[in-house]
Amino acid sequence: MKDIGCLRIYRLINLKMIQKRRNLKIFIRILIWLIYLFSGYFLYTESFILPKFFGTFAKSFYPLSIFWLQIRIKNKEPWLPFTDAMSTSQLWFRFIPILASFFTIIIVSINLIFRVFFISNSQ
Repeated sequence: MKDIGCLRIYRLINLKMIQKRRNLKIFIRILIWLIYLFSGYFLYTESFILPKFFGTFAKSFYPLSIFWLQIRIKNKEPWLPFTDAMSTSQLWFRFIPILASFFTIIIVSINLIFRVFFISNSQ
């Protein structure tokens, strides 16, 4: 009978650990989305610090990058959906939006870092 009690306690502890891990994963995902949306706020309120070309590029592809990230996270699709059976044009058709989204994420994140850490400290 003691084995059943130990097994029950083990399952209860394991269930709590899974719940904590799930809560941490949800918290991190919400934090990433808030940071990314806050970056977009600085992008579209004309408080862009980097050169104007980067701002125009980021404004063009920022909505695409949000939808691309959401689809990848929600559907649990691979981040680089390439297969051996794809032709060259299909590969480029898949790769160009991924590359544009990646550059947009980098540009708006750098702008947010400059805006929050360097501009706010100088005032």
